[in-house]
Amino acid sequence: MTHLDTLMPHCDFVERHATVVRAAPERIYAAIRRADLARHPVTRALLAMRGLGRTAKTFNLDSFIGDGFGLLAEDPPREIVLGVQGPFWKPGCKLHTVTAETFRTSVPDGAARAAWNFLIEPDGRVSTETRILCADDARLKFRLYWTIIRPFSGLIRRMMLRAIREEAERDRDLV
Repeated sequence: MTHLDTLMPHCDFVERHATVVRAAPERIYAAIRRADLARHPVTRALLAMRGLGRTAKTFNLDSFIGDGFGLLAEDPPREIVLGVQGPFWKPGCKLHTVTAETFRTSVPDGAARAAWNFLIEPDGRVSTETRILCADDARLKFRLYWTIIRPFSGLIRRMMLRAIREEAERDRDLV
């Protein structure tokens, strides 16, 4: 069982992506923490449109944590989980930082709550999963938003996985 499973066992929406990285789990975990996750111009542009990373020269995991996401769980070198809450479908919405304790409560009316992890398997498979749980009155609004945004969300995550893989595999013969 993952920390993501514990924090959000049920959700309304989910997205998963994975890649294989030819590096030790410890090296992959370090790459997740330090890689510029938005080094590709398309990723940077999509995140900027969402209002994230406006001033960051590099966009590593700590940039997300500083931009509204809360660190929910960290289990090196296996898993890291971030979370956020807000009316994501509203332009310029204010993201609300959450804690693991927040996930034990109901989602407030008019909002959605998201948990996002990176999971590293011993064989080098790295996956990222995003789960979203909506308040009853927000589910339809989020569904409409998700219909439009999901392809771009998936593209961002695939590009992030690629950046992690390249960072972890770079100069691996020297270490």
